[in-house]
Amino acid sequence: MFCSTGYFIYDFLDMVLNQKMILSWELLFHHTVVISCFGIAVMTGRYVGFAVVALLVEINSVFLHLRQILRMASLAAGDLYRINSMVNLGTYVVFRINTLAWMTRWLVLNRDNIPLFSYTVGSVGLAIMTAMNIVLFYRLLRSDFLKSSAPMPTEVKESRGQGEGKKET
Repeated sequence: MFCSTGYFIYDFLDMVLNQKMILSWELLFHHTVVISCFGIAVMTGRYVGFAVVALLVEINSVFLHLRQILRMASLAAGDLYRINSMVNLGTYVVFRINTLAWMTRWLVLNRDNIPLFSYTVGSVGLAIMTAMNIVLFYRLLRSDFLKSSAPMPTEVKESRGQGEGKKET
């Protein structure tokens, strides 16, 4: 857990120093929420299992990053990209949506056993992550599966980092 928190802090600082804020604000916001939630687990030694479950979300990041690598290599029209798109959406549902749903359920069921501050940070963090993941899922679905003959005004571009990746419009 300590290493994961450190990674998010490092990646946050790297983005602040090396990226245009307009291109990375969503991921910076994501990292702020994750650092806050993981920070509670690291500093208090509580909710470590809950935070580790949250890392299941990162399994999908492998396919998000592969998607971006394929796009950068101009392979977005090939079979490998199409297969990755399907696996990406499948792992998105299993490891992002289902994990966030389970975490929300656990938090609600254990409300009486959690201090107000931790419950509030967890609830707000989950609400933010859920909203961000719904938006990213829609962007991925629209970009990779609902293409029309007209070019899309915005496309998802995952450039680096753990989690959702940077979204450029």
